[in-house]
Amino acid sequence: MALGYKARRRWSLVILLIGLPLYIVLAVTLTDWLRRVLETPPMLLELVVYVVLGFLWAMPFKFVFKGVGKEDPDAPNDPE
Repeated sequence: MALGYKARRRWSLVILLIGLPLYIVLAVTLTDWLRRVLETPPMLLELVVYVVLGFLWAMPFKFVFKGVGKEDPDAPNDPE
């Protein structure tokens, strides 16, 4: 089922305002756990984990964010 433009805009706001902060907490918790397990992990390993998690959160929601910043394609064109 394809989402309409307005539905994608609303879902993108929900994802950014609620989902992303929760994901950030999850990512920080994961890296804190990694610090406890490895005592002092290399800084490069932490950087790689943050970069991978930074890209990973957006992959499932790519279809929601696609085209949200553009004009509504379903809006009537008023030449006035």
